[in-house]
Amino acid sequence: MTGLCVADLLSSSSPPVSDGELNLQPLSLGNGDPKKSSSTSVQCTPDIEKKYVHRVYEAIAPHFSSTRFAKWPKVSTFLNALPRGSLVLDAGCGNGKYLGLNPECFYIGCDISPPLINICLDRGNEVMVADAVNMPYRNDFGDAAISIAVLHHLSTESRRIKAIEELLRVVRKGGLALITVWAVEQEDGTLLTKWTPLAEKYSSEWVGPGSPRVRSSPSPFTLGRIPETDENGGNRIKYDSEEKREHEHEEGSLVTSGNENDIDSQQEYFVPWHLPYHRAEISGASVGALASGLAKRDEKKGTVVYNRYYHVFKEGELERLTCGIKNAVIRDRFYDKSNWCIILEKT
Repeated sequence: MTGLCVADLLSSSSPPVSDGELNLQPLSLGNGDPKKSSSTSVQCTPDIEKKYVHRVYEAIAPHFSSTRFAKWPKVSTFLNALPRGSLVLDAGCGNGKYLGLNPECFYIGCDISPPLINICLDRGNEVMVADAVNMPYRNDFGDAAISIAVLHHLSTESRRIKAIEELLRVVRKGGLALITVWAVEQEDGTLLTKWTPLAEKYSSEWVGPGSPRVRSSPSPFTLGRIPETDENGGNRIKYDSEEKREHEHEEGSLVTSGNENDIDSQQEYFVPWHLPYHRAEISGASVGALASGLAKRDEKKGTVVYNRYYHVFKEGELERLTCGIKNAVIRDRFYDKSNWCIILEKT
């Protein structure tokens, strides 16, 4: 379907966005309206996200996109059930694989990664660079919104809540929002031991320099290949014949904490992405990442290894985040392929 212009959906107070660049208005943290100051603080991106989410996806975007083509059945079911002519926002659209899935609907998308947005633009999608916690769209414009595997990249609870509020703000009354996040309750119970747990949970005040600390317990294990996985590294059912190529690059080192309770309570992780050397040569970002220590080489596998920040969700956590949102009711909640999922309706 054609005829949709993103500019028509932007808030009148939104800063201009062009040429793949995200332009944010200057932020004031001085004395003033406490609500505005609180909102501004939430919208200020913590360093851990800038370094281990934004910069990583900028570096791996072409390779990441080449592995993202299979559609999750539950997301497809949600989109295909929408009425003809529905306007759908994909917040955190990545390479745009869900844009246009139901040809009877209109789609727009946004993502924080300019390289991924450029991929979407090359495919003819209506997209723009924007932050999920501070979207530039006007209120009540959409019939539905989706946030697929996005909230787990936000490092504080207040930012996760704000992202949910933003999804509901942009849909009309009666509109629906589907949210999916990685679950700590993985179908493959050994998978969490193959990710690197952070030493502590980051608070909303964590915006200082330096690298996050990880548990340094020695391990006799070297980097080993995780079995073929779904989008969150868990065992999966193949959704199409080509999907066997997905996530062969998602590997991890076995990190032991020495305390089983630590694993049970841990929710903050680094999940590695292995970028093949020939892909890394395409993106100059990897040269700087290696020099700065953001990435490291795995000579045996011939890859540049990036760590991506994840907060994996416990059962009931998504529902708890919506408790204080007055204009939302839960229409459905479910667990699917190691993901917690929720469908909200705006009231």
